[in-house]
Order: sequence, then C-alpha cells, then structure tokens
Amino acid sequence: MKLAFVFRSSPFGSASSREGLDALLAATAFCNEDEIGVFFIENGVFNLVANQEPEGILQKDFIRTFKLLELNNIQQRYLCEESVIERDLADLEIVLECHVLKRAELIEKLKSADKILTF
Repeated sequence: MKLAFVFRSSPFGSASSREGLDALLAATAFCNEDEIGVFFIENGVFNLVANQEPEGILQKDFIRTFKLLELNNIQQRYLCEESVIERDLADLEIVLECHVLKRAELIEKLKSADKILTF
C-alpha cells in the first residue's frame, strides 16, 4: 500500500476528518484502489456512525460521503476493534463496511504503507 489514511479525530468539532476525507477522495483519482488503505482508530471510529444529526450543532453532514469509498473500490478499509469497544459503539449501525482488526493487527498493516496521512 502506498498511502494510508488514518482517521483518529471525531467528525465534528474540527475540520480534520472532513479534510481527510477530501484528501482521500482526491487520492482515488490518482492512485489505484489497491494502493490506498483507510484506517479508523481512537475517536476516528465516530466517523462511521450512521444517523448522526450534525445539523443540530450547525455542522455539515459529510459522514455519508464515506460510502464513496465503496464506489471507488477501496477495499482496504480497517476499523480498530478496541476503539469501537472502548467507545461502546459495537451495536451501532455504521455507514461503511470495514475489516475489524485488533489494534496490533492494524499497526502491522500500517507498517506496510509508504506514506501515512493522519487526520
């Protein structure tokens, strides 16, 4: 994998996740789908929770845009199991199907990336 996009921040409160998603979608135009990996860890797992209502805090709802990764055939999508459990999100619906990995396995996958971009 050439590029790893790591989402560590919650989706609202800063522009980090939205900017990361924009960069990720831009990369899909220039890279083959097998050259991109997407990782959701720590508070970044909140980026995948379905049915959020950010309009209530005057934020734009960009969460559904993560579904474009499926359309762009990005198959290397990983979700940190410990982060999900620590935040009590295991029973919630998510917007994007991901491979669920233990933190140690996720870190091993990240080691194969040429460049890591963290948001």
